[in-house]
Amino acid sequence: MPMGHTATQQAGSGGLTATEHRLANGLRVVLSEDHLTPVAAVCLWYDVGSRHEVKGRTGLAHLFEHLMFQGSAQVKGNGHFELVQGAGGSLNGTTSFERTNYFETMPAHQLELALWLEADRMGSLLTALDEESMENQRDVVKNERRQRYDNVPYGTAFEKLTAMAYPDGHPYHHTPIGSMADLDAASLEDARAFFRTYYAPGNAVLSVVGDIDPERTLAWIEKYFGSIPAHDGKQPPRDGTLPDVMGEELREVVREEVPSRALMAAYRLPHDGTREADAADLALTVLGGGESSRLHNRLVRHDRSAVAAGFGLLRLVGAPSLGWLDVKASGGVEVPDIEAAVDDELARFAAEGPTPEEMERAQAQLEREWLDRLATVSGRADELCRFAVLFGDPQLALTAVERVLDITPEEVRAVAEARLHPDNRAALVYEPTAPEAAEADVTAEDAEETETAQ
Repeated sequence: MPMGHTATQQAGSGGLTATEHRLANGLRVVLSEDHLTPVAAVCLWYDVGSRHEVKGRTGLAHLFEHLMFQGSAQVKGNGHFELVQGAGGSLNGTTSFERTNYFETMPAHQLELALWLEADRMGSLLTALDEESMENQRDVVKNERRQRYDNVPYGTAFEKLTAMAYPDGHPYHHTPIGSMADLDAASLEDARAFFRTYYAPGNAVLSVVGDIDPERTLAWIEKYFGSIPAHDGKQPPRDGTLPDVMGEELREVVREEVPSRALMAAYRLPHDGTREADAADLALTVLGGGESSRLHNRLVRHDRSAVAAGFGLLRLVGAPSLGWLDVKASGGVEVPDIEAAVDDELARFAAEGPTPEEMERAQAQLEREWLDRLATVSGRADELCRFAVLFGDPQLALTAVERVLDITPEEVRAVAEARLHPDNRAALVYEPTAPEAAEADVTAEDAEETETAQ
């Protein structure tokens, strides 16, 4: 079998292990046995996302994610969905700034079917890609944009803040959804060229996790993926380097038909894969990660100026990560009052850092989230792919918990002092167009529904 093979590496997180292999055509393979339940997860990450797109052709990576479900040489139309679901499995695909992924969770005895389906797409999608499927999925993506961005309260916040935090011309300036104009302009030949460039075996990582026989699984992978030709025409993504801080507060007032006033903001934070990013994650968890957080206690419980307050980290590798602040105001409360309270809490945290109790609680919270993710076959398959594609080493997924627990309170305080201040903030202030909405008593349930709608 023409593939390289590295020895099994034992790692943290409950003794989970993963083995790594490489086919002659460049496809990287990661396997992790778990015989707890008779299921297997297949995850395929392609190293292409919206950061690889060029101006005038935004949204192509996401459009292509949809086209991958439109049939291939031996699987017509909607057949991929029908075959997986008919076999008792589940499946989907997603697109981000930095990757496109496809995944199935199958009964273990149906693993070969999932591998065959993914190989058929990778090897033969162009034979099935035509104007009809292109038009069909172009309309689907445009409708998704309407439903998730344009026609829901606060729906364009992510797009607006991203464009503010990353300047025009930066590879992360636009979001994966793309613009309506660019989606209209994308041609069939654009899609074909995109596939030839990025959907090559050497630009992908395949992970299989669960109740598997590794030797048989590798034989299937070689059988179905091994004959797909290698291709090496990909250019590296454009440089996403930026200064650590924005240098000034960027601000936009948005007047829309929304349920309540809101303050949403993005802060530039350290790149993923660094100790500083883990420290930032802990800082935001203390400040805005749930009902025990400082911002929830101050704004929702004590001041009663907000019905919801959260602060979370969007981890990014090729550009600064973003800290996302989201506060929905109580009826009648003005946004400047909320902003003053937020800045007060951030300044106090930057000066004092977390208490021992806060540090312990935040580390336990992130540890639990990580272990929950690695405990499912689909979650582990996804993380093995993520660390292989973005950091070159899937084994790092199995030691992520240890790295979070190794961060010190001083590191958490230092990243807050360096980054969580007004001149490193892009802020959106939402003002309802209907005066009565600003004065209405918006409930926490309303705010949660709005969050879900995003």
